[in-house]
Amino acid sequence: MRNVSRSAIEAIVRQLLRESDGNAKGVADAVVAAFADTKVESPVEPKKSELVVSISARHIHLTDADVETLFGKGKTLTKMKDLYQDGFFAANETVMLIGPRKRMLPSVRILGPTRKESQVELSFTDAISLGIDPPVRESGKLDGTPGCVLVGPAGVVELKKGVIRAARHVHMSPEEAAYYGVKDKDMMKLRVTSGACSTTFDDVLVRVGKNIKLEVHLDTDEGNAVDLERATKIELIK
Repeated sequence: MRNVSRSAIEAIVRQLLRESDGNAKGVADAVVAAFADTKVESPVEPKKSELVVSISARHIHLTDADVETLFGKGKTLTKMKDLYQDGFFAANETVMLIGPRKRMLPSVRILGPTRKESQVELSFTDAISLGIDPPVRESGKLDGTPGCVLVGPAGVVELKKGVIRAARHVHMSPEEAAYYGVKDKDMMKLRVTSGACSTTFDDVLVRVGKNIKLEVHLDTDEGNAVDLERATKIELIK
């Protein structure tokens, strides 16, 4: 038995119509004869996974070189727990973060694996307490961002740039992007129903990648503002 897509059948029917001067009965007979032993493939419904919304608390991404400076020559990050996305983890290692006014956060978690550039992600409240004014940015977009000082058990790293407030975003696979009718870098809305704290977040950045699970990231301020832990309904809206 042959498999043939609906689009292929439509193309054949159009060709037969042209050749038969619009004789519908003749075309119908020809299609039946041609595909008497053919299985027509039905379109596959785009995939939709369970929507997970996670609060992304303050954290740091480091380069291999900065890990060694902070924790010692030859040191690597050690896993404390896996994160929701496969291959990513919260490390046992933490560092002190010092802002320009000598204010500090004593223990900021590092996330792995390591990256090509070190990056610090803070909530608005964190940034105010440190005296830093970081822009809202997509992860990895670090040009023109402020820096800070990181202090580890073996050394100090002075970042000239890399402190951001991470733009709220949703990770999804290509199949999930097809379901929602969006593409990478599009913007969506997130509706959170949570009693008196219900709200809709605009400008949720879409980040599409292979082998990615459907997950929205909000920072601590955003998650607390909508009482996310007691939310009764969460919707992604194009």
